[in-house]
Parts: sequence; C-alpha cells; structure tokens
Amino acid sequence: MVAKKKETYSQAVARLEQIVRQIDNNELEIDELADKIKEANEIISFCNDKLTKADEEIKKILSEKQESEE
Repeated sequence: MVAKKKETYSQAVARLEQIVRQIDNNELEIDELADKIKEANEIISFCNDKLTKADEEIKKILSEKQESEE
C-alpha cells in the first residue's frame, strides 16, 4: 500500500508504524523486505510533504496576523 492522496497523515504514520513493527519482529520474508522498505520510504516522503505544507501554512497565517496587528 502506497500513501494515497486521500490518506491522512495519521493513517500514513499508523501504516509506517505497522511496517516498522513487522521489521522489528522479523515477520517479513526476505522477498518482502525490499518492497516494505520502499513503501516505508514513500510514506516518509508523504508525511514530510504534509508537515512541510502545514508548516508553511502556519507561518503564512502567523505572518498575516502579525502584519494586521502592525
């Protein structure tokens, strides 16, 4: 499962935690490992993008608020 556009940040983090648990508990066959690592990397990128966009939006809102108060 690759992070989908409609997937929330929380859903992506939960999926990433599931993959990490599978790796930590040696639940994956060697044939699955590369695919799971690739999926985890895609989820990390998705989450990073979400966090970056949220950070930019918050900075914009705070900047606009500060400008309106001056």
